[in-house]
Amino acid sequence: MRSHPSGRASTATTTGIHLKRILMIAYHFPPLAGSSGIQRTLRFVQHLPSLGWQPLVLSAHPSAYEKTSDDLLADVPAGTVVRRAFALDTARHLQIAGRYLGWMARPDRWISWKFDAIRQGLKLIEEFKPDVIWSTYPIATAHVIASALHRKTGIPWVADFRDPMAQEGYPADPRTWQRYLAIEADAAALARYCVFTTPGAARVYQQRYPAAAGRMMVLENGYDEESFASAALQPQVSSSEGSTTSSTPRPLVMLHSGIVYPSERDPTQLFVALGRLQKAGALGPNELHIRFRASVHDDLLHSLALAYGAQDYIELCPATPYREALAEMMAVDALLVMQASNCNAQIPAKIYEYLRAGKPILGLTDPDGDTAGVLRGAGLNDMARLDSADEIARVLPVFAAAVRADKAKLPDPAAVQLASRRGRSELLVRFLNDVDK
Repeated sequence: MRSHPSGRASTATTTGIHLKRILMIAYHFPPLAGSSGIQRTLRFVQHLPSLGWQPLVLSAHPSAYEKTSDDLLADVPAGTVVRRAFALDTARHLQIAGRYLGWMARPDRWISWKFDAIRQGLKLIEEFKPDVIWSTYPIATAHVIASALHRKTGIPWVADFRDPMAQEGYPADPRTWQRYLAIEADAAALARYCVFTTPGAARVYQQRYPAAAGRMMVLENGYDEESFASAALQPQVSSSEGSTTSSTPRPLVMLHSGIVYPSERDPTQLFVALGRLQKAGALGPNELHIRFRASVHDDLLHSLALAYGAQDYIELCPATPYREALAEMMAVDALLVMQASNCNAQIPAKIYEYLRAGKPILGLTDPDGDTAGVLRGAGLNDMARLDSADEIARVLPVFAAAVRADKAKLPDPAAVQLASRRGRSELLVRFLNDVDK
């Protein structure tokens, strides 16, 4: 636990202004590694104290995390109270002969977190008397914990959904889907605000729960300027991890940084298009490399690339510390975002960091989705549908030529500035101050 030397959270800023308190229930928090979702809570924790709110963090014990890293622990401000409740990952800790009972992972594999988290949460509430409870998805158990604490104490609750929960065909297990539906209905009934990261997600829930429509708010993700400033001091990642002779122009490097979900970011048609372009001599692997950094599904990408003759275009690279990942975004020639039409109401959190990196961005996404809307809002129009090899094959050579000629569009600086985490925190405080009236 990182805490004030007295054992209590600091209640005043250096200017003597007393802080209100917010209990933040978040599974994704340092030292968890491998998820961009960690940035949302972490950056709120950083910025809220200067805006009049002292965060108290209730998270899971690191043993519940599949992968950990210390690289972001230093970003948790000194004096922040962080309590870590006992939790198990059902898939890793409770399976027998490779299997476990379905009820042990509903609504998710970390449902065991709820028992100690409620106990720890009540202790935090008794000790620090927070003004608001805040919980954040995509671990649905966080909302279960927050609902229980709200019911027991009456403290106002803000449910940060981020993305939709129960969707058509997701979760695939009908009982888990019903559990998701029950959790979101409970939040819609009890939470003072339900917060979403995209306009599309908010509209879905305003239609699903019309009685709560006035309490459905949009608070997008963003980028952290301080992290980019320190990332600029990192050793530059080479534009190409391959080798070229001095007489041979190196290929452009286009980076996809982060997880490639097999359905929501399925690259199959991209690889189909690359295979066609190579056969046609329209764009060869000596002209373009696509680097997948920390995809989590390297084996799938490798097999798909082999199947469609695109293996010479791709580089599969391991995860790297956060600031090194930002430095890489600023060092490569272009950036790639992929989002399928089944996620039109969702926006990859990484896209805001892409915008701040100031590089050309190719969007493989549905033009009617919220991801395309963010790109267009930043003045970017290089897009093709992720599920259309024909569109990708038309757009990709034109985009690569524009990048090589230094004529590709760059993100609009005004749009970039609006997406800072500091600005998002200021908007959150507006919600919190309204809740606390």
